Amino acid sequence: MQKYKLSWRDIKFNDFKVYLFALFKAFIPKKKIKNLDELENFIQTKSAWVTQVTLYSYLKTRMGTRYVLHFDDDVFMSSVNLAKWNIYSVALQDLAFFTFSYLKVNFNYQDMSQAKEIFNKILDDETSNNMPLDIIDDARKSFSDRVQNINWENYYKDLPFNPSALSLYKWAPIADELKSLDRKIVLNSMILKWDIIKKEFENLIQF
Repeated sequence: MQKYKLSWRDIKFNDFKVYLFALFKAFIPKKKIKNLDELENFIQTKSAWVTQVTLYSYLKTRMGTRYVLHFDDDVFMSSVNLAKWNIYSVALQDLAFFTFSYLKVNFNYQDMSQAKEIFNKILDDETSNNMPLDIIDDARKSFSDRVQNINWENYYKDLPFNPSALSLYKWAPIADELKSLDRKIVLNSMILKWDIIKKEFENLIQF
């Protein structure tokens, strides 16, 4: 399975094609998830997919036909890059917590420490894709803080993806006066994408 690494160094027409392919790829039949390595791949690729599609879609909706022209704006692209990694780091946390909570309740899986191990392995992997080290450090701290208070019995059914939806709203490089008008739409757009991933996970998991 191809991994979406979110490498936006040369965001031009080719990258827009990647975005369109990501939309299509969500509906291609997937392999079953039977072990932790496959679960790690699922968490990484689907978090990247949700981040990529929701961020791109929001930017494209707000900018309209001028969307591609902004690819040559270094300041704007720096903001997009910052937003992308910050949203992705929260998306990884949400999906890791969701999947392990689901496994605990529905498959009686008990080793919750594996959630943190997988999360850290993914972050280690992303260093090769130039994920900023300060964002990685913040993500590790955030994960540790959140896991202290998590209720594994309820997490998967108790608004599990709200943090990443709020992260999209926070980090998207759109003017605040415009973004404030979009809050409900932005949050719902990500929750709807996560609904696709939730259903996919429930169909694929075979622990």
